[in-house]
Amino acid sequence: MDKKEIREAILAGEAALDSLEKAAEKLQSAKNWGLFDMLGGGMFSSFVKHSRIDEASGYMEEAKRKLAAFERELRDISVPADFSLELEGYLKAMDIFLDNVFVDVMVQSRLSSAAGELERTRSDVRGILTKLYPLLGEEERE
Repeated sequence: MDKKEIREAILAGEAALDSLEKAAEKLQSAKNWGLFDMLGGGMFSSFVKHSRIDEASGYMEEAKRKLAAFERELRDISVPADFSLELEGYLKAMDIFLDNVFVDVMVQSRLSSAAGELERTRSDVRGILTKLYPLLGEEERE
């Protein structure tokens, strides 16, 4: 395999992983604020939670673009990959206007699902990168 193509794939994978990790961090923050909201945090906690969800969504959109670039680079070196990443609709309007424990539980459940999907994707990217790093050789990685 061409080391230049491998290096490009690794760089694309690392960029995607960076965005995935930022999204996971914001999603975890949203989940934490969601727990506070369920315990009676009120409008302020709902606002902060949704702000974190919006930030996580932005990083996930960025990650989707970077994952697509990673897939293209992997095709160049004949490594199959198919990443799909979606942040389910999370009932933002309902959560704000019908601020009750039932809606809070539904939103929290969707956040947990998204966090699980994010973690699976991060794990897949890490696994591929782990296989690519040795193909460069020690002197190339530094």
